[in-house]
Amino acid sequence: MIPLQLQARALGDPTRHSIFRYIADAEGPVGVAELTEHLSLNHNAIRQHLAKLLEAGLVIESSLRGGRPGRPRLVYEIDPSADTRWGVLSPYERLSLLLVEKIRSGDPAVDVGSRAARQFRATASTPDEVVSNLTDTMTRLGFEPQTRLRGKRIDVVLGRCPFEAAALADPDTVCSLHLGLAQGLVADTDIVIDGLVVNDPRRARCRLSLHNGAGRSDAQS
Repeated sequence: MIPLQLQARALGDPTRHSIFRYIADAEGPVGVAELTEHLSLNHNAIRQHLAKLLEAGLVIESSLRGGRPGRPRLVYEIDPSADTRWGVLSPYERLSLLLVEKIRSGDPAVDVGSRAARQFRATASTPDEVVSNLTDTMTRLGFEPQTRLRGKRIDVVLGRCPFEAAALADPDTVCSLHLGLAQGLVADTDIVIDGLVVNDPRRARCRLSLHNGAGRSDAQS
């Protein structure tokens, strides 16, 4: 666990706090160019502030390919462990918003989860990038996923249930929300969600089963 004092020092700088809040309020991963435009600072200054936020465990860094040649673009999101410490939505706050939407709309939980996935979707041009976006989102939401290959199939094992108490009380609703979230993250891509194998949330290890459906219709025709 990152010491609270280290995080407090990192956020004590007004510019770093502004960067942190901008990333927290964004609908998806944020790149350096977007931050430089928003804050009117040069790239080097932004990168130095991001390095401090990374060191303090306040943000996470990942690579994002945009279909162009060259190195992948680095993007930043709030570290899931920082959610409850610094005014960012906690996992249960996110869950409560999904449940409110389910009640308001009257839609099935799986559909509500699928719609919520829009805020997490990133541009992905290959099946590997789609799966990476799925696991990155599950990491951001606190599920601690691990990817396992089984021939042409992919299992994403969720090492932790951040909604243990709620899932014990109503597993059908909570698990359907997160199945829908996974389906929404891979919608309109070649990756297909075959299902969610549910375990006791106290032991976690629920498993999303996926496969690459590219070319399947051609093979069957």
